[in-house]
Amino acid sequence: MCSRGLHHRHDAPSNEAGALGETQGASKGKGQSVSDNQLKTKLRQLVRLAVIAGVLLVASGSYGMHAASDTAPREPAPSLGAHTLLVQADGNGTNPAVTAPITTHETESSLLVLVGGYASNASLPSDNYGNTWTRQGPIVPYNGYSGRFNNAAYVALSAKGGAGHQVRLAKTGEAAGEITVPFIEIRNAGVLQDASHNYPMPEAMTRLTNKVKRMLSGADAAAGTAALTSGSVTTTGPATLVAVWWGDAYVYRMTAIPDNGFKVIDRFLELPPNSGVQCAVAVRQVDRAGTYRVTWTGSPAQGAILWLFAFQAKP
Repeated sequence: MCSRGLHHRHDAPSNEAGALGETQGASKGKGQSVSDNQLKTKLRQLVRLAVIAGVLLVASGSYGMHAASDTAPREPAPSLGAHTLLVQADGNGTNPAVTAPITTHETESSLLVLVGGYASNASLPSDNYGNTWTRQGPIVPYNGYSGRFNNAAYVALSAKGGAGHQVRLAKTGEAAGEITVPFIEIRNAGVLQDASHNYPMPEAMTRLTNKVKRMLSGADAAAGTAALTSGSVTTTGPATLVAVWWGDAYVYRMTAIPDNGFKVIDRFLELPPNSGVQCAVAVRQVDRAGTYRVTWTGSPAQGAILWLFAFQAKP
């Protein structure tokens, strides 16, 4: 019994040592595993941080590009500037015909002048700032007057201007004759992007009815209306559109009303007893590219020379 007990006591330390060794080995392996896991976790965190930093960097760069683009200077849009309408009744005209003074911008404006009156007085306009004027489109004779009256348009692009700006027209034929001259400034406009002219007439029956009623009444009583549509103009961006109506009937009182967002800025539609050249000018601002036209509704019904211009800023 004793020897067995002694033997047992000798074996026990050996087993305990083995168990201790196994425990230490297990602890060592577990510690190493924890260390590896921590390293992997740290690496994953670093990767995530790098990705986030990259995204933020790209976003910051993109924002900077957009911000730079947003703050880049933009060309001002064209707009209506100063304007006036010269009217001389028949028999009361002068040579030269001179518009009232207006104040235009010193630079970056374009100027538009139209002339309706005696064909014998047709001439290029001039102004007191020495601009060069170019006729736009043809000279258009009025129907029913045997070529005695006509109509024309002139432009001066990127013109010089300032205070007291006036336009002059020599009248070498009928100095005292009737004449009507719209003079219009379009600011921030160096380009006449498009222009159109046409000469629509009301239906024959409407004109005949109009004439008969005037004869019966002994006056220029309103006899129906006529809706006349201009040609079209096409823009590539923001533009100032200028529409001009020139009626051709031998009447003294009339209406001419544009549609499609055009607003009348000048008109001569109530003529004196010694007559004159009827005219109406309307303007519309557009903020995008497109194709535009205008319909004028007037009473009494009459034909009309219609002009439409589209001015834009220089590209």
